[in-house]
Amino acid sequence: MTDTTFAGSRLRTGQQAVTIAAAVAVVAVSAQVAVPLPFSPVPMTLQPLAVLVVGAMLGPARGVSALVLYLLVGALGAPVFAPVGAPGAARLIGPTGGYLLAFPIAAAIAGWSAARPGLLRLVAGLALAMGAIHAGGFAWLALLGGDTSRAFDVGFVPFLTGDLLKVGLAALLVLAGSRLRPRL
Repeated sequence: MTDTTFAGSRLRTGQQAVTIAAAVAVVAVSAQVAVPLPFSPVPMTLQPLAVLVVGAMLGPARGVSALVLYLLVGALGAPVFAPVGAPGAARLIGPTGGYLLAFPIAAAIAGWSAARPGLLRLVAGLALAMGAIHAGGFAWLALLGGDTSRAFDVGFVPFLTGDLLKVGLAALLVLAGSRLRPRL
C-alpha cells in the first residue's frame, strides 16, 4: 500500500467516523423534543423521524453503526435519550427499551429502501422501518406488562398518526438530501 493510498484510506475512515458521530448527534437532539403522554409510559419524540432519515441517508451498514453507537452512548449514561424516564442502561430495559433497541433494525431497513430507486419503494421501506420500531416497542411493552391489549393501546395507537406523518416527512427529507448522499 502506498503512502497516498494509506492517507486516502485514513481520510475516508475519518470522514466516516465524523458522519456517524453527526448522525448520533442528530438522533440525540431529536430525542430531546419529547412530549410526555399522561396515559402512556412512552413519550412522543422526533427520534423515529431521525432514525429513518439517518438510516436512509447513510445506508444500512453506517445507519446501523450510528444507531448502535447511539444506544451504547446512551447506555453508558450520556443524556442522549428522551428526558423522560430512567437514565443510562436502565432505559433499555424500561418501557421505551423495545423502541430503542429496534432503532438499528429500522435504520437498516430505511437504508436498504433508500438504495433502491423509486418514491413508492422509499415510502414503503420507511413505513416498514417505522413498523419495526413499533413492533419492537409493542412487543417489549407487552412483555413488561403482560397485557398485549394494553400495550397496543398505550404503545401503538397514540403514535400511529404522528408516525405516519414522520414517514412522509422522512421521505421528503431523504429526497431533498439525496444530492448529499453520495458524499456521505
